[in-house]
Amino acid sequence: MAENGLISLASRYSPGETMRRLLAALSARDMTVFARVDHAANAAAAGMALRPTEVVLFGNPRGGTVLMQDQQSAGIDLPLKVLVWEDAGGTAWLSYNDPQWLAKRHGLGRKSAPAVAAMATALQALAQDVTR
Repeated sequence: MAENGLISLASRYSPGETMRRLLAALSARDMTVFARVDHAANAAAAGMALRPTEVVLFGNPRGGTVLMQDQQSAGIDLPLKVLVWEDAGGTAWLSYNDPQWLAKRHGLGRKSAPAVAAMATALQALAQDVTR
């Protein structure tokens, strides 16, 4: 588990291609994309510069609801989010919250453990598929 709950993987692709691959991978996994937030475009609209930085909110109510049934506070961290961003050196990254960290943060019980483990496995596989 990451100390601050954030897991980041360097992508071998550009931010745009990483995002395209992410959206395709979510679609292939029958995940619902609830929103996309393009922070760089919003910054540009405000007359400010920001390297590529975009968040996708996605999920499956079957997984997330179990966590909220256990502790409704988990709803602040759901749906799941993935951030695609570019660092100052031009490397694209994919970052997400570790579901095990979220479980700890919200005090999720044993009943939620299978859903948390499934989320962790799915996010790890998704991130690797998208970035490698």
